[in-house]
Amino acid sequence: MKCVIIDDEPLAVDLIKEFVSKVESLELINTFNNAIDAIAMINTSNVDLIFLDIEMPHFSGIDFLNAIDKKPLVIFTTAYSDYAVEGFNLGAVDYLVKPIPFNRFLKSVMRAQQLFLSNKIVPNTTTPTVIPENEPDFMFVRSEYENVKINFSDILFIEGLKDYVKIYTTDNKFTLTLTSLIKLENMLSSKGFARIHRSYIINIKYVKSIQKNKVLLADKRIPISESYKNAFFEKINL
Repeated sequence: MKCVIIDDEPLAVDLIKEFVSKVESLELINTFNNAIDAIAMINTSNVDLIFLDIEMPHFSGIDFLNAIDKKPLVIFTTAYSDYAVEGFNLGAVDYLVKPIPFNRFLKSVMRAQQLFLSNKIVPNTTTPTVIPENEPDFMFVRSEYENVKINFSDILFIEGLKDYVKIYTTDNKFTLTLTSLIKLENMLSSKGFARIHRSYIINIKYVKSIQKNKVLLADKRIPISESYKNAFFEKINL
């Protein structure tokens, strides 16, 4: 991956340069001590990954991300933890708090590498697409500072909360992640799940009973809205 470092602290730039030199999959093509100077280069060059400081004078890393047209993968590097949620809302791969240990840096780079490779996969138009015999029965979702594995069979129901969703599991716990219900509906509709309300997706196998405009899942009563009722009843053959 071709990468760029943007940081107003020379010592931080030197440290990240040293870390980058130890990783064969990374090629450092430039460094900048302010974000404004980097805008033209990012918009006109092929950059795959940016190590980006957030707190910089006059023009922050967040201002920079909002200003560029092309959006490479971004790993935030900062001395402050206050921006973590805002950073992830902007789609950052990871959020590294200084002083950065090499093992933590390497973990972030590996995560970026996985995303980079998945985005580079292009179907071969001369060869039929092969569908895997066994589709994954789990998914990974971003929650706070880690990617959490959730088995589909463990999901009881999912509740939408504006830009976030809560994924409730059979162990009476939930995971909060930044995604949309429509994205999860598209992923799960063929796996025994049904959208029954603007704010809810349920795992059909855990439905105990249907009571008027509600379903009973474990000890939870989830509303069924009129706009989703017919499709849901058709799915369960009612």
